[in-house]
Amino acid sequence: ESAVFNLEGAVTMVVDDSEFGLDLTVEALRGFGIQTRYQCHSAMEAIDILKDHPIDLMLVDCEMPGMDGHELVRWLRNSKLDPNAYVPVIMTAGHVRKSKVGAVRDCGANFLVTKPFSAATLLERVIWVAKDNRPFLEAGDYRGPDRRHRASEPRDENERREDMQRLKALRATKAAESDPSSSPKEPVRA
Repeated sequence: ESAVFNLEGAVTMVVDDSEFGLDLTVEALRGFGIQTRYQCHSAMEAIDILKDHPIDLMLVDCEMPGMDGHELVRWLRNSKLDPNAYVPVIMTAGHVRKSKVGAVRDCGANFLVTKPFSAATLLERVIWVAKDNRPFLEAGDYRGPDRRHRASEPRDENERREDMQRLKALRATKAAESDPSSSPKEPVRA
């Protein structure tokens, strides 16, 4: 499977309380053409921006004083800010235990990258979230990408997942638009 991604125009936000960590992440992104528009030193600084500006990609450090990265992502997913509530989020962490991976998954983030990371690893994860087509779920207190990593398709006419209903309707509309025999005909006048 081959794909070309032009990430040059992506509106990117990096949130990290560490100046060194922030600079390192921004420079790694710059190395493959992503200009970071918003560099935030705290979750509250990020929230102020997220309320008014659409973002295409977020990289968030897990451990920050005050509101940590998990709380920021949980707030974002529950904010109902369209389109920001659905933005791909890659979280970063220096110390990763199994419980940390679970916390990242459960807060609604798309992926976790361990620090220190190489630029190649970060690029792999950015491309992975760009290609990720998992449906966005709202189930109980969880809001975020489907935690199951498998292709998802509408089941049948009894499909209840809203995103799959929208996908099914979109596909039907596109099919109707591309089929010239389905367009309404002008009535014949006598």
